[in-house]
Amino acid sequence: MRKEYDFSAARKNPYASQLKKQITIRLDEESINYFKSVSEQVGIPYQSLINLYLRDCAASQRKLNLNWK
Repeated sequence: MRKEYDFSAARKNPYASQLKKQITIRLDEESINYFKSVSEQVGIPYQSLINLYLRDCAASQRKLNLNWK
């Protein structure tokens, strides 16, 4: 490895705006356990699985049908 590197010609990452943003979200334990069990079956980390599911909902513009009685 070099002792020094020259970053004067470096460019900003063009994909930086597409990176994930860390947030805090409160989920009930039953939902977390569901995604954890599915993640074990498909071999994807459960947080990535939740992200994929939410991304699919957003892409298809799926809406919740809530009926309060």
